[in-house]
Amino acid sequence: MTPAEWEALCDRCGKCCVLKLEDSDTGEIHYTDVACRLLDCGNASCTNYPDRKKHVSDCITLSPDNLDSLPWMPESCAYRLLHEGKGLPTWHPLLSGDADSTRKAGKSVAGRVFPEDSVPVGDLIDHITTWDGDGGR
Repeated sequence: MTPAEWEALCDRCGKCCVLKLEDSDTGEIHYTDVACRLLDCGNASCTNYPDRKKHVSDCITLSPDNLDSLPWMPESCAYRLLHEGKGLPTWHPLLSGDADSTRKAGKSVAGRVFPEDSVPVGDLIDHITTWDGDGGR
C-alpha cells in the first residue's frame, strides 16, 4: 500500500485524538470527550498534521506494524477493522464517495469534544464517554 493509500484509510473521525484514561487495576481504556490540543474540535481534523509529533510527543504514527500494540484504537477505525480482517462500514468516505460522510453518519467527534486546554487534568474523569461504534454515544 502506498503512503497515500494508507492515509486515505483514515475516516477522519478524530476518536484516536481524544484523551484516554487507563484504569490501573483492569487496564481498561476509557475515552473522554476532551480532544488533543492540535485537534480542531469543530471538524475533527489535526491543525498541524505534518508536524504533530513535534508538538505532541506521544502522538502515534500509525502503521501496519504497530496496530497490534494499540488496543485503544476505536472499534470503528478503518485501520483496526482491516487489521482484524473486517470490511469498512458503508459510511466510510472511501465507500460513500463523500469526504464528510463520517460526520454525517454521526461517527465523528466533530462538534462533540472540548479542547484539551479547557479542561483541568484532574477533571478528565468527569469527561469519560463512549462513542458510537465504541460502546455507544
